[in-house]
Amino acid sequence: MFRFFLPAVFLFTTLTSDGLPFESDNKTEYVLRHKTERFNQNPGWDGHNNGLGWFNASNTQAPQYISGEENGEVDASVRTLKGHTSSVLGVAFSPDGKFLVSCCRDKSIKFWNPRTGKLLRTLIEHTGDVYDVVYSSRGDLLASGSRDKTIKLWDPHTGKVLRTLEGHGDIVRSVAFSPDQKTLASGSVDLTVRLWDIATGNMKQTLKGHTARVMSVAFSPDGSKLVSASSDSTARLWDARTGRLIHVLKGHTSGLECIDFSPDGKHLASSSHDTTVRLWNTKTGKLQRTLEGHTAEVDSVSFSPDGKTVASGCKDKTIKFWEARTGRLLRTLTGHTGRVESLAFSPDGKTLATGGGGGDTVVKLWDLTKE
Repeated sequence: MFRFFLPAVFLFTTLTSDGLPFESDNKTEYVLRHKTERFNQNPGWDGHNNGLGWFNASNTQAPQYISGEENGEVDASVRTLKGHTSSVLGVAFSPDGKFLVSCCRDKSIKFWNPRTGKLLRTLIEHTGDVYDVVYSSRGDLLASGSRDKTIKLWDPHTGKVLRTLEGHGDIVRSVAFSPDQKTLASGSVDLTVRLWDIATGNMKQTLKGHTARVMSVAFSPDGSKLVSASSDSTARLWDARTGRLIHVLKGHTSGLECIDFSPDGKHLASSSHDTTVRLWNTKTGKLQRTLEGHTAEVDSVSFSPDGKTVASGCKDKTIKFWEARTGRLLRTLTGHTGRVESLAFSPDGKTLATGGGGGDTVVKLWDLTKE
């Protein structure tokens, strides 16, 4: 293996081919268990540096996936992105898969190129922990929810705040765009779900019924339904247009953390402090299946883009993949050193992004095409 040593450290800002500023202080790293790749400006390869491989940022080729087992074997399935300084509470891909965003307790939102791992931009406008960040369906808007009780709408291309939505009385834990981009839903520790008109910034409706903090909200793929998950151990399914309560989903024995619709809108997956993931029928509101295998609170859950797989992230530091049709456990990934706070599939389903917590401050990118 060839390596080179770079004696100087540079602070630089340039433009990527995507037209976004690329910021780096040489602390953006790929740390894959024991092997490390770092971006540096010095081209070429020369010498050695204590067993660390250094990647030249000016190279037009994407850095290879390198993971190191202690025995020196190469694992091509995971890449680690460093930059945040606290728990990574949310991750999301842009609809075209070209960008990844992450949000953190450090009050920041970071934009990454998921192909190269480059840190493109850091946004700090919230005055408290940023709990959630999501792209709109067309990718021309970004929304974030924060401990500062506000929601911010951003232009993801410029990084500018377009509008700040105020009205919640406590932390905003979750935000979701309707598929037509006309409505934004938010869930809060103030026990409410609120619906906002994106064009005007006005609050259209407040949905009440939960008796504890609302942890997660999601629209159905056709936009006709909205679901909310709460620490009161229930999920509620609403008519997104009228705000009418359709079903209360009961079955979890402890608070819910996350909920997601299947791509066809016929099913829901929920995760809970009771260590389970549960699958629900959206037409009947009935529990279909309980997925057991985690050993601690399950913080995050998502359907794959094809709807065949459910991924879950847990305080037990693992990510599990389940067959949606049968509930069979397919695979378990390890590598985080703390809880797995957040996760998201890339639009093509080939990559999973995960955010660490509980002392783990990294974003990991898992290549799902490799076993």
